[in-house]
Amino acid sequence: MAAAGAEARGAWCVPCLVSLDTLQEVCRKEKLTCKSIGITKRNLNNYEVEYLCDYKVVKDMEYYLVKWKGWPDSTNTWEPLQNLKCPLLLQQFSNDKHNYLSRVKKGKAITLNNNKALEPAIAEYIVKKAKQRIALQRWQDELNRRKNHKGMIFVENTVDLEGPPSDFFYINEYKPTPGISLVNEATFGCSCTDCFFEKCCPAEAGVLLAYNKNQQIKIPPGTPIYECNSRCQCGPDCPNRIVQKGTQYSLCIFRTSNGRGWGVKTLVKIKRMSFVMEYVGEVITSEEAERRGQLYDNKGITYLFDLDYESDEFTVDAARYGNVSHFVNHSCDPNLQVFNVFIDNLDTRLPRIALFSTRTINAGEELTFDYQMKGSGDISSDSIDYGPAKKRVRTVCKCGAVTCRGYLN
Repeated sequence: MAAAGAEARGAWCVPCLVSLDTLQEVCRKEKLTCKSIGITKRNLNNYEVEYLCDYKVVKDMEYYLVKWKGWPDSTNTWEPLQNLKCPLLLQQFSNDKHNYLSRVKKGKAITLNNNKALEPAIAEYIVKKAKQRIALQRWQDELNRRKNHKGMIFVENTVDLEGPPSDFFYINEYKPTPGISLVNEATFGCSCTDCFFEKCCPAEAGVLLAYNKNQQIKIPPGTPIYECNSRCQCGPDCPNRIVQKGTQYSLCIFRTSNGRGWGVKTLVKIKRMSFVMEYVGEVITSEEAERRGQLYDNKGITYLFDLDYESDEFTVDAARYGNVSHFVNHSCDPNLQVFNVFIDNLDTRLPRIALFSTRTINAGEELTFDYQMKGSGDISSDSIDYGPAKKRVRTVCKCGAVTCRGYLN
């Protein structure tokens, strides 16, 4: 059985054994018979601990207060340590106790009242942390069910008690708002047998093929990417199909320790000039973006990305609907670069936004891009007309880069 409190890596835990007397006590509390809940000596080993709530010592024996999976808090029971066959949950309990003491008690080693029981504040923190793990694990599972790309998504919070965002919905592609039409079928495609050496889609659009044979981008920022599309006769292994395959890397949404909220880090090494992810969200008009921008200013959030490759009619808003890119933080010295991409939809007002690595990014390193950066690569100190941030109130930047400009906008 999977331990409900397993942290972001899906660790497994052997369920705790429990005596028949304990189960009968649970039944009495809930006014149930053993028969009504299917309890028999044959299936005792399937009774699973969800998390540990508290700790005490009675007559030199250690006990833990157990929250049983699938049962209400009213059925929690104290179990002796020797009954507990869940080392992961015991380790998490110990770590949470230590973390609480380190942060709140400033490292004081007083963990028990008269060496008998935990202080109530410590037990309360441990329960909140256990519930948070469960909520983040469920969110992680949901993200991986919804995503349509190869790379896995992990979630981690070792900083505070913040749980999953309550008003965010994962999507894989643009979500048009009413009145906006996204044409997702190309009108023509190539008939190449080798797109590297023949007149392919980029040549038809008057630009160079964007990638080399190592799947790295070779064109300068500001140059559009035209990939092969659904009308092309080349197969799925065509070297001009990169962005459309989605994120190939396993990424982790993690809680930052310096007040920047959630961030994203890579769990594997990413080569320089490689495609990492798309920026997706709701597609709205510039007028609607202006209205939403005023609301977002008051909240200090920045999710508006102008689609201004050739015009300034539409904006992508990733505040409520988005993918992993929703959680990528700003940096004045970023390791991701913005490119405009056209695949099936060739409307130059509605390019797809792709983020490519500017250098080698090592495993564990946070991913960032410049919120003032356009697909052209231009940066302006007056960012009111530049995506993604149409903001009027200046927001202090916390990126920590040597070249930090001091503000996000």
